[in-house]
Amino acid sequence: MDKKKSKEEIEEILETLEEMYPDAACELNYNNPFQLLIATILSAQTTDKKVNQVTKGLFEKYKNPKDFLKIEQIELEKMIKEIGLYRSKAKNILNTCRMLVELYDSKIPDRKEELMKLSGVGRKTANVVVSNAFSVPAIAVDTHVFRVANRIGLADSDHVVGTEEQLMENIKKEKWSRAHHLLIFHGRRVCKARKPSCEKCPLIGECLYYQKIVGRV
Repeated sequence: MDKKKSKEEIEEILETLEEMYPDAACELNYNNPFQLLIATILSAQTTDKKVNQVTKGLFEKYKNPKDFLKIEQIELEKMIKEIGLYRSKAKNILNTCRMLVELYDSKIPDRKEELMKLSGVGRKTANVVVSNAFSVPAIAVDTHVFRVANRIGLADSDHVVGTEEQLMENIKKEKWSRAHHLLIFHGRRVCKARKPSCEKCPLIGECLYYQKIVGRV
């Protein structure tokens, strides 16, 4: 895209998304920060629905980092085999649990920088955890946020970090976490990757992607 929206235009777009998705929230099931961390690690390249199916039984048996360290990696792999990249995720989960026990007394850090030291935890996962588990303002840029933000014109970047930085600059800090959920909901329900339902979207008048594909730009 060749331009971004003004902060005022972005505010209006977020208000429209708020009207569309008043119930927008994290769709991973969890009861505490540890469960959210594990669920988010599992969610990479997998739907939240599939993760929730797997974690339901997993969290009933294993409730904290020490519980997970009682099982072998191959056992954990079998439990999460329905999820993509299950081997690497099982390894990362066990390594993360080991670090939590040894370095953090089994407590989940509430700072993004500390979370990113854990195995398998990148910017997106860290932002999800601090935002949802500790109410720290953050914008986790997953594939949906990246796509929707750049299509509409809330950001103009070809990489995740640039998109995150621009969204943080253009959106009021107290609305970062809310914007994250709104953009995800829109990406999952309307602004899909391959076949976006533009005919259902009230933002087509503001959307740079729509203007481009219909020949207005």
